[in-house]
Amino acid sequence: MTSLTTKEGEQSSVKRVAVVGAGVSGLAAAYKLKSHGFDVTVFEAEGRAGGKLRSVSHDGLIWDEGANTMTESEKEVQTLLDDLGIREKQQFPISQNKRYIVRNGSPVLIPTNPIALIKSNFLSAQSKFQIILEPYLWKDKRVSDDHTEESVGGFFQRHFGEEVVDYLIDPFVAGTSAGDPESLSMRHSFPDIWNIEKRFGSVISGAIKSKLSASKGKSGETKGSVEKGKRQHGSFSFHGGMQTLTDILCNQLEKDELKLNSKVLSLSYRQGGNSALENWSVSRVADDDKHSQSLSVDAVIMTAPLCNVKEMKITKRGTRFPLDFIPEVLYMPLSVIITTFKKENVKRPLEGFGVLVPSKEQKNGLKTLGTLFSSMMFPDRAPSDLYLYTTFVGGSRNKELAKASTDELKQIVTSDIRHLLGAEGEPTFVNHFYWSKAFPLYGRDYDSVIEAIENMEKNLPGFFYAGNHRGGLSVGKSIASGCKAAELVISYLESPSDQNTHHEG
Repeated sequence: MTSLTTKEGEQSSVKRVAVVGAGVSGLAAAYKLKSHGFDVTVFEAEGRAGGKLRSVSHDGLIWDEGANTMTESEKEVQTLLDDLGIREKQQFPISQNKRYIVRNGSPVLIPTNPIALIKSNFLSAQSKFQIILEPYLWKDKRVSDDHTEESVGGFFQRHFGEEVVDYLIDPFVAGTSAGDPESLSMRHSFPDIWNIEKRFGSVISGAIKSKLSASKGKSGETKGSVEKGKRQHGSFSFHGGMQTLTDILCNQLEKDELKLNSKVLSLSYRQGGNSALENWSVSRVADDDKHSQSLSVDAVIMTAPLCNVKEMKITKRGTRFPLDFIPEVLYMPLSVIITTFKKENVKRPLEGFGVLVPSKEQKNGLKTLGTLFSSMMFPDRAPSDLYLYTTFVGGSRNKELAKASTDELKQIVTSDIRHLLGAEGEPTFVNHFYWSKAFPLYGRDYDSVIEAIENMEKNLPGFFYAGNHRGGLSVGKSIASGCKAAELVISYLESPSDQNTHHEG
């Protein structure tokens, strides 16, 4: 149904927005728009909502096949959790600050701050000196524009040396983006640190100054923030797994507002006289109906991966809008392997969050990217006599291995867990999930991808893009991206020409 027509042919004030994609960014955008009084329809090509948040409960086990944890560094995440009233569903991992990195074939506890790092034996004396001297060597040193396309590896090597890149940065980026330091763009992957260098020169003293000025700003806030200060910090999940969040967001939508198995084929924009209303037509095909159906809306939030957007037909005022300016986006493939072992068969269990494997450790026969100690973090995820592990294989380090068979991956994962944790025998349970496009790679030419997104938004009035292709790969960044797109839609549809229909809130 389109907007109601009132007397004299005026359209009613309820505006309609289509959201394409029911991952966390699309669902967060839909929730914000709906809370604002808009009509929302979410189209999802798959038979399930949730995107990369995918939790499974089976025979007393609970595991995540996508994102395992998130943080609430973004204010949009804090607001969403508060508005949904789901703080009591948050689940914080036990001893989450205990994280391990493999060095010379064995897991080593990573020091949690720079001082502990200097005191530990994790790095060589030379690397420690580079860290200690970094604030002095880089004090007020402005970086030339030649570095705008610098890789993550190049950036951290300039500041801290090769060992820090090999044993801290490499495993970290593999664990968070499935990428590698040389392929990733510093400016797009770590924009905050990149901006700190631009402002202060030194990464260490710049980070300290930024933190101090941020906490000064916070100290002036109202006592409401005292409550927030008591909250647990760091990574968290939800009871039942990460999909609990997207399930709750889906529950905010009526049955007819979320259309699963609905692939959007085309979008067409037409100018509707003086009004900004009903300018878009969204055509989709549903699995159960081979005929396409269309819906008229006032704005569109697109959260589908760019490779899928390229396949859509977009027309503007009757003319095909070419999408050939969208560059090829590289995607990282990833296999997620869940294993359980009887506790008595794991001779060197480690307490903590998990272990990451640097690329350099492949020479010691290790082929995985890392393993999360899922039932150590969240004891309710497995029966008390079992350890549940979540292991990642593939990424840019080993794209072919990501596609390997379950049997081959089971052997690789069992071998690594045996090597690192002393697990004997075979796992008592194995589950394998393959993501052909786990993450877009923020490569050194990623500017062209951002420009293409901006180009679409600039040339298509009422079209907004959100999701992990822009602004960050984490769950929190994806939520923030969806919320920002929703804010842009609200201001677009409530611009001065439509002041008479302005909603409060």
